[in-house]
Amino acid sequence: MSYGSWFQEHGEKHQKIMKKLSEFSDDEVIKYFRFDNMVKEEPDFCPLYEKNEKCHDNKELNCYLCACPNFRFKDNGFKKDKDKTLFSICNINAKDGTQYISDDAIHQNCASCFIPHSEIYIKNNFSRNWFKIMLKVNKN
Repeated sequence: MSYGSWFQEHGEKHQKIMKKLSEFSDDEVIKYFRFDNMVKEEPDFCPLYEKNEKCHDNKELNCYLCACPNFRFKDNGFKKDKDKTLFSICNINAKDGTQYISDDAIHQNCASCFIPHSEIYIKNNFSRNWFKIMLKVNKN
């Protein structure tokens, strides 16, 4: 699955949940997206929920910004770096971010970064429209 197709599919899942939560306050919506609640209430939102597994080893994981507004991807790649294609980057060069490098590709590895999963960050960047928050992510 390409970044672009995952991005679109995930945003649509997010929209469906938000329709269900239309009567919730912003704070209630943010609380709803806490990992422990999402595993119970929205098991199809993330394939890791089946195993009760987190993508980030963070006690207070919030899944509202499952993708990070600072992540940038381009399905055809941003550029060639010798024999490898750079497909994704962190726009803010987060100190906990790294790169995953394979034989022919370079991808941003965000597993150790918790920036978009804290409720303070979510509140500061909140919109009920996930695609609006993620406007700059998809560079296709």
